[in-house]
Amino acid sequence: MTQSQTQLTTLIFVLLTIMSTSCFKISSRHNFIKTFLTQTKTSIAPSQENIKFLGRAAEYAVLAGTRTTNAGLTTVVGSIGVSPGKEINGDAIKLISGEYHAADAHSLGAQADLTTAYSHIENLQEVKNLTGTDLVGLTLSAGVYKFDVACALSSGTLYLDARGDASATWIFQIGTTLITEVNSTVAVINGGSALNVYWQVGSSATFKTDAVMVGNVIAYESISFGTNVALKGRALARSGAVTMLSNVIQVNP
Repeated sequence: MTQSQTQLTTLIFVLLTIMSTSCFKISSRHNFIKTFLTQTKTSIAPSQENIKFLGRAAEYAVLAGTRTTNAGLTTVVGSIGVSPGKEINGDAIKLISGEYHAADAHSLGAQADLTTAYSHIENLQEVKNLTGTDLVGLTLSAGVYKFDVACALSSGTLYLDARGDASATWIFQIGTTLITEVNSTVAVINGGSALNVYWQVGSSATFKTDAVMVGNVIAYESISFGTNVALKGRALARSGAVTMLSNVIQVNP
């Protein structure tokens, strides 16, 4: 074999190797994305207890009374709806799983069930009154916690300890506003589920930049997300708007 033939053979071998490696990488990436989406779609199915408690509202990651808005890239796992309003506004919402419902029978029914859920939570028997307490820095076991007026979380972490009980449930009855500061975090630990956390907010909820939140946020009025806020749960506003800003909102257990 001449030198030129040897060089040509080597070049062909290199090209075939590169093509084979590239195809493997593309195939692997495709399988990874397919697996991720399959797992995500499976995991958003609400538990039977969630369905009983929230009814048709359990299917929504975002539900508003007047409108929803978004700026920046927001990822939502679960449906987005509004009723009796009709406006679902904003660009760059990546809806991984779920549907849009604007002033239709589905979103109207979800709002009706949300009203029932709100009233039920509001009237649960009080276990402990935490009015005036900053939740950050605390570790709370399952139970019902009441705030006569506002509830606040400063920068830091609130731990919700399930103590090995997968059905552990936390209820927060808040008289007026819920406000989480920049870089605040709520974390469920020791075997609990984010979907077993309920925040009943007497007026509006505000989550500031880079906050990490869990649970079903049921606000009488509106819910506002700052930049890069992540919520594992649901943002459910009865009479007002849900405002998003480059967020991740996912209905995952």
